[in-house]
Amino acid sequence: MFTATLATETVTFSPLPTSLDSYKECLFYRPGEFPHELPPHWCTEPLWVARRRAAAEGFTLVEGSCFVAEPSGTTNRSDYEFMRDEILGQVQAALPLEGVLLGLHGAMVAHGYDDVEGDIIERVRALVGPKCVIGVELDPHCHLTIKRVKLADIIVLYKEYPHTDTVERAEELIDLVLKTVRGQVTPVMSLYDCRQVGFYPTTEPLMRRFVDRVKEMEGKDGVLSISIGHGMSTADVPEVGCRILVVMDKDKAKGDALAVRIGEEFVSMRGKTAPQCHSVDDGIDAALAFSDPPVVMADMWDNAGGGSSSDNTVIVQRLMARRVENAAVGPVWDPIAVRLCFDAGEGAEFALRFGGKIGPASGMPIDATVTVVGLKRECWQSTGSEQPSFLGDCAAVRMGGVEVVLNTNRVQAMGPELFSNVGIDPLARKLLVVKSSNHFMGGYGPIAKKVIYVDSVGFDYSKIPYTRVGPIWPRDEKTSPGLIL
Repeated sequence: MFTATLATETVTFSPLPTSLDSYKECLFYRPGEFPHELPPHWCTEPLWVARRRAAAEGFTLVEGSCFVAEPSGTTNRSDYEFMRDEILGQVQAALPLEGVLLGLHGAMVAHGYDDVEGDIIERVRALVGPKCVIGVELDPHCHLTIKRVKLADIIVLYKEYPHTDTVERAEELIDLVLKTVRGQVTPVMSLYDCRQVGFYPTTEPLMRRFVDRVKEMEGKDGVLSISIGHGMSTADVPEVGCRILVVMDKDKAKGDALAVRIGEEFVSMRGKTAPQCHSVDDGIDAALAFSDPPVVMADMWDNAGGGSSSDNTVIVQRLMARRVENAAVGPVWDPIAVRLCFDAGEGAEFALRFGGKIGPASGMPIDATVTVVGLKRECWQSTGSEQPSFLGDCAAVRMGGVEVVLNTNRVQAMGPELFSNVGIDPLARKLLVVKSSNHFMGGYGPIAKKVIYVDSVGFDYSKIPYTRVGPIWPRDEKTSPGLIL
């Protein structure tokens, strides 16, 4: 069994290009280098689980490279090809193989490659031949393209958003690959295109019930796996959007019928799955009117986990202008401002410009006299799963009643350590503003007395400037959902 990872989540509209250095800053391990003591990192779960199961399950594991970058813009073509070809060379050297486990994201785009994962799977298939079982784990915010579904034997997506089940899904994938290798099952896949984009957190009641019903179907009547592809809406590629994938044992017709049934139900949920999203001032009003702290406010679309810059300043500006007290905001990505804070030292009061650097969606930079109230190197935060998230160096600054956590690694808010690392007690603040769409719920959901979603950058699904996508809801009212494979 061979395993490798190559992953990022691409926002083709992002002003932040992705290069080899982006991967080196996040996760860049050659064969055997992934530390055994390190918890599974984003998209490396197949390797992590396979390591622990190889001896007991009686297979030899050959480890390939693991390359991961934080979500951002399109990856440089030559850098993608360099990483891809390194992994393909490792596959070639490992032949003959009975199984391949690929930890991919599913929404990676490189210059010249709309479907990076399809390209990788196609080239692996050409090397290993038709009898080798190829299993792939993907993020639900992926493009479930026809090409990759045709070329892989088994594809499994995480079911939860926030993604708290990545290891569980890797276990499922390896179970199915091993059963296929041993002739115990014959997986066939069916794919339904919902022709829609949207926001589908499983912490909301409608999606929670939907996912739970889907999980109840698995393991019965020949159903091996069902995956709900949310899609990555901020990528201008032809096969963007929500799709339903059913993996059935032998019976393709039965899988087709089930994919249609689940897909039609998902289409019927259009416009009903997302929580209410407020304007910035309406969100602040709602937070101030609620008497039981802490209130957690999610800055949904300035979310590094979705490829945004995480340096938008609109909420901080409004909190300051309204003289809000006992509020903390983070993380605001600004490595230069962090360095200046460390140079000034804890307790220093000085004039600082921060945020608003990357592009129009960042807003204007803030110029303020700040007090440095906390400094810490090499910070991390919990994620709701076994893997930590690394924030880099962090500095907390205070302006009146508002504290802001600045950081050097562009990542989203996930765990309360984001604040406590630099001496801010999240339980003692009236309002916590976190830059995240929904992954923050794993860490903040248990402590929040109220959660409010706000939009600081003016995101609108119906106005995404696609140029390569056919009719899709909500941009288009008339669409043609249906079985495509």
